[in-house]
Amino acid sequence: MLRQLGGLIVAVSLYGGALPVYDQARELYERTAYQESLANLNKVQQKDAEAYELIGQNYFMLGDYKKATEYFDKALQLDPRNSEIVHWLGRTYGRRAETGSFLTAPSNASKARQYFEKAVELDPKNQEAVNDLFDYYLEAPGFLGGGLNKAEELAHHIESLNPAEGHYARAQIDDKKKDYEEAEQHLRKAAELAPHQVGRVVDIAQYLAKVGKFVESELMFDKAAKMAPQEPKVLYHRAETYIKSNRNLPQAKKLLEQYMQSKLTPDDPSRAQAEGLLKKIPN
Repeated sequence: MLRQLGGLIVAVSLYGGALPVYDQARELYERTAYQESLANLNKVQQKDAEAYELIGQNYFMLGDYKKATEYFDKALQLDPRNSEIVHWLGRTYGRRAETGSFLTAPSNASKARQYFEKAVELDPKNQEAVNDLFDYYLEAPGFLGGGLNKAEELAHHIESLNPAEGHYARAQIDDKKKDYEEAEQHLRKAAELAPHQVGRVVDIAQYLAKVGKFVESELMFDKAAKMAPQEPKVLYHRAETYIKSNRNLPQAKKLLEQYMQSKLTPDDPSRAQAEGLLKKIPN
């Protein structure tokens, strides 16, 4: 009995010691302190699938996609039916396709599609995986497994999961078909179905600017800013929209500088992306 109790105490102390370190690493990741998060994870001796996944996410956010692949693979070996891990592998191969050489891009793009499809197969309700697969089908050429027909078919599934997101998908399809008025109406319907999601208003604002409706775009950005005054994405996407349309550039610079001082999360565009936009503004 004493031996069993002693063994239990040792096990609890080891496990209990690892949990706070992991939790701190997760918190650092959520604050975009990726290097610090990795330093904490290196202290965890017995790493499980969740720890390997978080290491992979940190490397992904740091732009080291080969390292990210390595650790997502390790996570998947321990938890082979985890849709989220499979989805992250898809994202990683997608970035490797975007940033690698033209020789490796087709292979990496195909792997991205395969992992996205597998993630959706494992969990058809994994909304982020479904959305990434939709984007792939919409943008990739047919010889890499993309296609508008596939995107349209998947849009039905998206709508069954989230009606607002379904209308957003329809808007992207209509835009691809150059049916701009219909695309705008789908974006407005998405915002109507999700009235508290500021991102839906930003989507409309960006699209109105894209089709040259700048006055209406400004009104929608103003609405978004009032809805969520502290939301960094509103700052970033407003600045990005100004830069794309080559207008209000001094204001775009101020917005990006404010954005870079904001508390960001991994879901926000990175500070490096903001710096990249700043470099596009003439001095």
